[in-house]
Amino acid sequence: MYRSRDNSVLAGVCGGIAQHLGWSSFRLRVVWVLATIFTAFAGVVVYLALWFLMPKAPTEFEPAVLQPWKKVH
Repeated sequence: MYRSRDNSVLAGVCGGIAQHLGWSSFRLRVVWVLATIFTAFAGVVVYLALWFLMPKAPTEFEPAVLQPWKKVH
């Protein structure tokens, strides 16, 4: 699971989770906001933690393919 590069409003956390679950990002953001409100803003802490812990999605460009002397793992 990665933070989204294409579907991000703040840090791409909700976009990345939505892509991973196969949901629309709008639906996940609505659920996230409602959960944040009903849990005394614990969603903000979780969002910040995921922003720190989730890696950014890799770019689509693969330079190793264009450089055959580099090994692809």
